[in-house]
Amino acid sequence: MNRNMIGAMGALAIAMSMSTAAGARNPMVGGAAMYPTKTIVENALNSKDHTTLIAAVKAAGLVDTLSGKGPFTVFAPTNAAFAKLPAGTVANLVKPESKATLTKILTYHVVPGRITAGQIASMAMRHHGSATLKTVEGENLRFMKSKGSWWVVDAKGGKARITIPNVMQSNGVIHVVDAVLMP
Repeated sequence: MNRNMIGAMGALAIAMSMSTAAGARNPMVGGAAMYPTKTIVENALNSKDHTTLIAAVKAAGLVDTLSGKGPFTVFAPTNAAFAKLPAGTVANLVKPESKATLTKILTYHVVPGRITAGQIASMAMRHHGSATLKTVEGENLRFMKSKGSWWVVDAKGGKARITIPNVMQSNGVIHVVDAVLMP
């Protein structure tokens, strides 16, 4: 086999390993089973790793939206991801006077549609190793593979690693990430 063929086969294997087949069991997230029959908010409420995200979604008034029909693809930062922000950032963001800023940050983590990790990998293969998706907030997120992991790169150059891909929901899909993305 030549290098191009090996590279193509490797890329295909990556795409296949990142995709979840229809009917496959969802991963556990934050110690809780995630059910494809529940909405993004219903499942996230059960994850002990996403209590900060849920508090932020409530403060921004996005519960009804993310409980709606969708579909949405959410890149969901964990509590540990929020803890990486400078001290006091989260407390300031959930104040009523910061609602517009908080909404902008949260909607930057949401892409319209149900985009699986396999689809992201396929897009990246077609575009020389990286893919771009437009967020609900209006700016783009870039996706690339590095050091064996898939990364989301925000507008400021910050990176979040996708730690749990393809958590299927009734109204979309969640990909758990280890950093908060900034527009």
